[in-house]
Amino acid sequence: MPQSVPFVDYLVLGDSPHLVANECVSCGARYFDRRNACANCFGTEFRKADVASEGEVRAFTIVAHAAPGIPVPYISATVDCAGTTVRANLINVDPTPEAVHVGMKVRLALQSVGFDEAGTEAISFGFEPAN
Repeated sequence: MPQSVPFVDYLVLGDSPHLVANECVSCGARYFDRRNACANCFGTEFRKADVASEGEVRAFTIVAHAAPGIPVPYISATVDCAGTTVRANLINVDPTPEAVHVGMKVRLALQSVGFDEAGTEAISFGFEPAN
């Protein structure tokens, strides 16, 4: 039976897919990468924290030029998920200024990015319109 694996280590798959951040125990700052120390308070202790799966677009750009093999245009956005900032692409929406706007409500969405020779599927994430 083929299995699926997350494309990034902070994506949790399963019945209710979500993102998980490393949260500083001292000040609550959240990071998606591994840290030796907090960039905000220099604390060195972190815990895992679930990130809200719905959010609001705070900023976006429509990318028209990319490396060879990357389909364009696409939308790169900054999404506020209940106080945690997530940088991701907007998917399942037309990449036009008429279809996207600051303040737009979005939700986490999964997409396949390919299979290996054993049939294991890599799953990535983006955000799609919530309505």
